[in-house]
Amino acid sequence: MRPYILSETHWSDVKEQEYTLAILPWGACEAHNYHLPYGTDNYETEALVFEAARMAWEKGSRVIVLPTIPLGVNTGQSDIYMTLNMNPSTQQSILEDVAESLYGYGMDKLLVVNGHGGNDFRQMIREVGAAYPDMLIATSNWFQSVDQAKIFENAGGHADEMETSLMLHACPQLVKALDQAGDGQARKFSIEAFNEPWAWAERKWTRCSEDTGIGDPRKATKEKGERYFREVTAKLASLFVSMAETDDSQLYI
Repeated sequence: MRPYILSETHWSDVKEQEYTLAILPWGACEAHNYHLPYGTDNYETEALVFEAARMAWEKGSRVIVLPTIPLGVNTGQSDIYMTLNMNPSTQQSILEDVAESLYGYGMDKLLVVNGHGGNDFRQMIREVGAAYPDMLIATSNWFQSVDQAKIFENAGGHADEMETSLMLHACPQLVKALDQAGDGQARKFSIEAFNEPWAWAERKWTRCSEDTGIGDPRKATKEKGERYFREVTAKLASLFVSMAETDDSQLYI
């Protein structure tokens, strides 16, 4: 039993705790090339969050990991069989309900750890947070926490070398042989601005990728995944501890 994971704990133990930070992992259910499972974002996010929470707990921070929300925004993949979409408005409703529950228990810190590029919680947090001005609600994208170029040769973004390496470390039993993977080649927008950070349009997945992947996964290794896992969990654990231990009066310097 891991006392920092709510779904594994018992009332007899929970009632004796005073948690200072609730952590909500949020993933997605979508195709990941031919070699990774639909639940990749959930498996990755849980593995990282559980380990980081363990590290924070062992440092004395009373954090609690809430059950993972397994569905994300996949409006651009609606024509990929069995990819499941959760609209942003639905996500906001869920976030509102979670925040309301926690606030009723006197908890004033909630961190959404996002594992899916299609999710964006910032605007939702602005609106939900306005209803709970005494509550710190934050979000983090674990896949942006570490410079991937230091570890991986091929950049991507979906079912790529990074994700494949991470899954080879965290859930190797769910990864098919890499000779079954597509090369992850993706078409760019013909409108150049949409390929740059300052302009954006949603990608229609089947029009830009033949195998649903973006980024060549075939140089992935378990060793690269282990190194990335260690670096990301260290960053997450530091964030967990900082949020758990920082009083509202100390939030700004």
